[in-house]
Amino acid sequence: MKSKNLHLLIPLLLLFTTSSESADPAAHSCGNNNASAQISKNINNLLPTLASSTIQYGFVKTSNDENGTHIYGLAQCRVDVAQDECTSCIRDAAKTVNDNNHCPNQTDAEIWYDSCFLRYSTNNFFGSVDMTGWYVYSVENVTGINGFNETLGKLMRSLSKEAVKAGRKGLGKGMRKLSSLITLYGLVQCTRDLSDLGCKQCLERGIDFPTFCGGRKGCRVLFGSCYVRFELYPFFDPLDSVRRAGGE
Repeated sequence: MKSKNLHLLIPLLLLFTTSSESADPAAHSCGNNNASAQISKNINNLLPTLASSTIQYGFVKTSNDENGTHIYGLAQCRVDVAQDECTSCIRDAAKTVNDNNHCPNQTDAEIWYDSCFLRYSTNNFFGSVDMTGWYVYSVENVTGINGFNETLGKLMRSLSKEAVKAGRKGLGKGMRKLSSLITLYGLVQCTRDLSDLGCKQCLERGIDFPTFCGGRKGCRVLFGSCYVRFELYPFFDPLDSVRRAGGE
């Protein structure tokens, strides 16, 4: 898979190859401001709360305020993943996000895994639609399938509508047959601090795949407020619509 930075909307800044499923994060993003000793302390106090509350409830947004210094944090698992998968993922995210290989000593950080997402900032971002982030896409092109992009568009628009329905918690997922042997799998997920309108806005941008995703065998859109993915292999359990344990 390849990754493309969207924060600056400039040509490719980061290029790497990964396996389709990896214990490593899909992407991460850091702010440009060094954290003071007090902010670093607040972040370190916040991260265990984000991890434990996400394991229990699947989603959390909270803040840490000590000596007049605020840190706002949000974390969630995809609402269709099992309890053990959520637990493992969010613990990895909380442990990794500010280590030396990712965002050490930064006031703002985001980290994306396929099953969870974690973010913190000195700015209150709760409820705001953030459509900056990354694309991670397959290096292989689809061949021999007529109308692939059209079918992909129809599927992802349908899933985006599903995600804002009552009780869906921002999740939409499904599949479409491309041939007797090939199935297209798609999934969308908003962060659960968004309103329905905010979720809709983020997903509209997310499913508007750029040219380098068109015709690929897979692509992930990793925005600060939503996650979009399609593949030609099953990367989710089609029978699980909401998280089996720890959900609200």
